[in-house]
Amino acid sequence: MKLSVLVNEGPYQHQASDSAYQFTKAALEKGLEIFRVFFYHDGVNNGTRLTVPPQDDRNVVNRWSELSKQYNLDLVVCIAAAQRRGILDANEAKRQGKEASNLADGFRISGLGQLIEAGIQAERLVVFGD
Repeated sequence: MKLSVLVNEGPYQHQASDSAYQFTKAALEKGLEIFRVFFYHDGVNNGTRLTVPPQDDRNVVNRWSELSKQYNLDLVVCIAAAQRRGILDANEAKRQGKEASNLADGFRISGLGQLIEAGIQAERLVVFGD
């Protein structure tokens, strides 16, 4: 079965991000295909490399980055939602005249067309968060 995942909540404000991560990891470990994980609304905050959780807390951003690396997982952050929240890759930072980028490893920025494609290509689109 081919799945896509939509994450609409940030990494520390809501359970949705942790649930999406655990679901995605379990699906991959069971041999299911994850076509894409798309981060939208506050979910784009899962893609900033500037989060610094306490040492005794989970690092949600690093978990996603490691999962992406291990499974060659496509992690896409919505460009409009990311820009509103100050999340930029190197190209967008340059284009917007900003001094630095902060997109975490394993993530890429793109538009809503990537979400539409994820829904079309997958047998199921699983949504986490409002």
